[in-house]
Amino acid sequence: MNLLALKLVVTPLLLLAASVVVRRWGEALGGFLVGLPLTSGPISVFLALEHGPAFAMQATSGSLAATAAQAAFCLLYCRLAAVGWPVALAGACTAFALAACLLQWSGLTQTALFLLALAAMALTLYLTPKQAVTAAKLTPPWWDIPARMALITALVIGVTLIAPHVGPKASGVLASFPFMGTILAMFAHRQVGHAAAQQVLRGMVAGLWGFAAFFYVVSLMLTRFDLFTTYTSAVLCALAIQAVSLHRMRLPSTESGKSR
Repeated sequence: MNLLALKLVVTPLLLLAASVVVRRWGEALGGFLVGLPLTSGPISVFLALEHGPAFAMQATSGSLAATAAQAAFCLLYCRLAAVGWPVALAGACTAFALAACLLQWSGLTQTALFLLALAAMALTLYLTPKQAVTAAKLTPPWWDIPARMALITALVIGVTLIAPHVGPKASGVLASFPFMGTILAMFAHRQVGHAAAQQVLRGMVAGLWGFAAFFYVVSLMLTRFDLFTTYTSAVLCALAIQAVSLHRMRLPSTESGKSR
């Protein structure tokens, strides 16, 4: 299966899974799921197979820069969410583009980009609301999830067509744009309210810890070890960090439940 086929098949199914998670377990956990490198990780593997480990290693700079840019995206959307989703989305996309471009032009090493991403995620989690969404559940129309899947497929096709012409670092940025998180946040915003969108994006930022760790491990190992060893190590590291992150994300509600 080539890269385009992988995106066309896997990405809509992942969005479907995240949408189901949102409906069953809440907005924050759905956002947490789409924060993982579920599409950009396989893309990195295909870049290494098709263009060589050196190309994929350079692309990790774009992915790490995009991690900090995703945090900026989530932070600005959350700060503007009460104004309405069009303004929040426009501001968030602008923040992502400016942060990604600035970090791309900075010439920072992967280690510096990784540390900057960690700082950006911590700041975003500190500044975004933590309250649970208590709004009544709405019954979405039948076309809700098919529309989400069609939209993410169209977006992925566009990125796939552009990526080969813009180089490895820009490809890493494009592959890491939070398309699924954006769609989940927009639908939650329209159907439930701005607080629901904030929780989707807060959950997504919590999921970015493993995202950043995955690409940092890949950047360190890809030109020194074989692909299987590199990506297996990156996946295991990301899963270990995500287990801790998920526990901490769910801890406040557990503690508040005990205090009642």
